[in-house]
Amino acid sequence: MDIKKIAVLGSGLMGSGLCLAFARDEHTSVALRSRAKKQDPFAGVRSAMDILIANDAMTGGEADAILSRMSFTDDMETALDGADLVVECVPEHMEIKQNLFRDIEPLVRDDAILATNTSVMSVTEIAGKTRKKDRVVGTHFWNPPYLIPLVEVVKGDETSLDVMDTVYDYLRKIGKKPVKCMKDVQGFIANRLQHAIWREALYMVEAGIADAATVDEALRYGPGLRWPHLGILENVDMVGTDLALDIQRGVLPYLADNKAPSKLLETLVAEGKLGFKTGEGYQKWTPEQADERNRALREYLIKATKDLK
Repeated sequence: MDIKKIAVLGSGLMGSGLCLAFARDEHTSVALRSRAKKQDPFAGVRSAMDILIANDAMTGGEADAILSRMSFTDDMETALDGADLVVECVPEHMEIKQNLFRDIEPLVRDDAILATNTSVMSVTEIAGKTRKKDRVVGTHFWNPPYLIPLVEVVKGDETSLDVMDTVYDYLRKIGKKPVKCMKDVQGFIANRLQHAIWREALYMVEAGIADAATVDEALRYGPGLRWPHLGILENVDMVGTDLALDIQRGVLPYLADNKAPSKLLETLVAEGKLGFKTGEGYQKWTPEQADERNRALREYLIKATKDLK
């Protein structure tokens, strides 16, 4: 099946970002559906495009063409009409997602693909109330989805391989770097890797081995610097599996292996120290610093992804 029309359900941060990611393909039209009638559903899209234009990653003409391929409606049937692919971006609550897929299934074609943008929840469970579970698939985009190339295509227990291949091929066509997660495991692939690093990083701060800024510097200017060009398993082959085995034997017994969240992290949350949004987490942040870090990240991603094309 050729994917030509996409319905995005939800116009929040991820929903508007997905619209931009999809509508950059000149052969794709996107219908955005939200209940927030008073809010401009395309405000987030326009804001993202302003950053791209300012960094010479998009022209004003291209922005106008992208907007022309988008439509907004607060009517579910209108949004779903003729959709080949439906992507939900609703809150991360299992029952909300299950009920949404149950309710929209009678409104779409029998061959339409239903995709969930969940970052950690079970695709199999999300499909639990649908009639055709073989067409439900995970498509975990990373924020901001119009810049981060990775999309995890996640197979639920009953997701068909044809659906996996169709979504994977479409994502490659629009310039993404999809990967297939063939088992519906908690956290999929990249989040499991990220949280394994988080666990050790949080432990080192909690144990007084280094402060938060130092841990970040060590990662940013050490292994993190080469990861875009040298995968961690490729690195094992580069140094030699025999050396990697010796290192693992020496270091693994001393790494964090807690199954519960960091105690220090729990304390910070209990004290209302929520990071950028409150001005303090592991470090202190002024509103200006938080805005600067967000802006700098997007500008870095724009430059970095140019090299991937």
